Amino acid sequence: MLPRGRPRALGAAALLLLLLVIGFFLFRGDLDYERPRPRGTAAFDGDPPADPGGHNGSDCIPPRPRPPKCELLQVAIVCAGHNSSRDVITLVKSMLFYRKNPLHLHLVTDAVARNILETLFHMWMVPAVQISFYNADELKPQVSWIPNKHYSGLYGLMKLVLPSALPPDLARVIVLDTDVTFASNIAELWALFAHFSDKQVIGLVENQSDWYLGNLWRNHRPWPALGRGFNTGVILLRLDRLRQAGWEQMWKLTATRELLTLPATSLADQDIFNAIIKEHPWLVQPLPCVWNVQLSDHTLAERCYSEASDLKVIHWNSPKKLRVKNKHVESFRNLYLTFLEYDGNLLRRELFGCPRPPPPGAEQLQRALAQLDEEDACFEFRRQQLTVHRVHITFLPHKPPPPQPHDVTLVAQLSMDRMQMLEALCRHWPGPMSLALYLTDAEAQQFLRFVETSVVLSARQDVAYHVVYREGPLYPINQLRNVALAQALTPYVFLSDIDFLPAYSLYDYLRASIQQLELGSGRKAALVVPAFETLHYRFSFPSSKAELLALLDAGSLHTFRYHEWPRGHAPTDYARWREAQAPYHVQWAADYEPYVVVPRDCPRYDPRFAGFGWNKVAHVMELDAQEYELLVLPEAFVIHLPHAPSLDISRFRSSPTYRDCLQALKDEFHQDLSRRYGAAALKYLTALQQPRGPT
Repeated sequence: MLPRGRPRALGAAALLLLLLVIGFFLFRGDLDYERPRPRGTAAFDGDPPADPGGHNGSDCIPPRPRPPKCELLQVAIVCAGHNSSRDVITLVKSMLFYRKNPLHLHLVTDAVARNILETLFHMWMVPAVQISFYNADELKPQVSWIPNKHYSGLYGLMKLVLPSALPPDLARVIVLDTDVTFASNIAELWALFAHFSDKQVIGLVENQSDWYLGNLWRNHRPWPALGRGFNTGVILLRLDRLRQAGWEQMWKLTATRELLTLPATSLADQDIFNAIIKEHPWLVQPLPCVWNVQLSDHTLAERCYSEASDLKVIHWNSPKKLRVKNKHVESFRNLYLTFLEYDGNLLRRELFGCPRPPPPGAEQLQRALAQLDEEDACFEFRRQQLTVHRVHITFLPHKPPPPQPHDVTLVAQLSMDRMQMLEALCRHWPGPMSLALYLTDAEAQQFLRFVETSVVLSARQDVAYHVVYREGPLYPINQLRNVALAQALTPYVFLSDIDFLPAYSLYDYLRASIQQLELGSGRKAALVVPAFETLHYRFSFPSSKAELLALLDAGSLHTFRYHEWPRGHAPTDYARWREAQAPYHVQWAADYEPYVVVPRDCPRYDPRFAGFGWNKVAHVMELDAQEYELLVLPEAFVIHLPHAPSLDISRFRSSPTYRDCLQALKDEFHQDLSRRYGAAALKYLTALQQPRGPT
């Protein structure tokens, strides 16, 4: 039975709905006809400009085209280096946020950008997005003869060669600079191809500065252009027509002729595009200027829009980027920062009604997730094992170390709450480092600013930072370690944790020890670096083993976790280490988890161990199973500094369920060991069945 009053409410709602439907059919034609047009947008195929003083037909707009449903949209971007790769991600986020069509991204990249972006897109697993890469180094000879003053260098000229570089069956493409941000559905831009005449091959927005008018300063000589010229930050290219028209010969002849009287291009490819359009104006289709709102000093961009809804694409085309002067720059900056810090995991959404093949591995992942039981007490652990994290390797500019046969990279992982350890670590370890950071998109930008403002960190080009984007409730510690380990470039790695500071001399000492022990001859060894800890936040770090032993005797230092979990490091035999003058062997024992130096191709960490507990123990057990000898180094040491416990440690200590799930993972791990090593794995069974430490 319905509550009293419900029938009346339903009847009123039905009547209101009926009136709305009738009004829609009666008046929709008038509403569409009277809909106001945004100011400052381009005319098509002879439409008269709204402003008689306008240039290049960029002052009014035709009726809004209908975006083609489910059509695959082709987008080309030239990208090189670490910084440009970060810009591409922000651009792609803005496209994905508004898009309703499948996309095919054609990325012309150098080796650095390809390595970064290929890894990121593979792990991102965005539905209905295809990625193709093109080697920019192979295209350089086609443009390297053109002198270019623009900060983009050779890569700023590569849009000229896209008709020959992209697949010959590709007829249309949208070409974008990396410094643009979308504020609308890219399908609306794609739909503007329908307004091209039979002769038009290039769609461009008029340049919104006075650059090509030639009156900015005395003796200012820009390249030839039609009126104000056009900006090439957003381009629509009819590739099929360009090829038929002999585009390659056309642009090369034009560039050669102009360079007889001009020393170089100032605005890279844009100068050459404009010189061609000056000579062949029928080739260009002027686009509405809202599709390339150019934010540079003294720009005329304000003529393009009257309200925020007019905006389509914002172009940060000034070298000042976000610091550019503009009346509305704060609003534009906020839009950009929204996508910069936007959680990219939220963009892994299906395009309903547009069936496309799923990303590689997506179907298997979905089947595995579907088999999980949400009522299982260990559901979080099971799901964490299946989580595919987005990974942005070499998030900041990185200069690989020159090859050295005994070099060592420090490998570690951290989250935002351990960021303060980085400067001290850089002071203690002068060698290369590979660090995995578990961050949100917003935290990644905080980290970027932290490094840029740190004198210590910004001076180090041999530290590779790899951002693993946060997803799920548990800290995926072993997945992070594997990311950092996979990106190490030296023959050997020191597997450490971020809250340990190495001895000042450790880097040089490890390299000398590797050479002395002849590990490069194929000897399978893990060099143990003894670990100590202090409970004091203010602490004078020892400069030698003798000073460390004095602090140990005075009670200012302790062997690591001696009061909580001595089993973890007891096999190192600290009493023997005090007197040792040479490396000595130790045997594996249950729960042993030392910090070790191993070859870069060592076994990876088991990713099923997330959060606190057994993550290093399982790895050392794997090393022992693969017959790595354990050698303790007599002059090496690291010291753990005090800090607040992590959330996962607190959960382990307070939650019996957490500990039960950890035991279940240990049982699975032993089954894997037994399957791979047979009877040799029996010695690990006792260790795996023991409870893990005090709570």
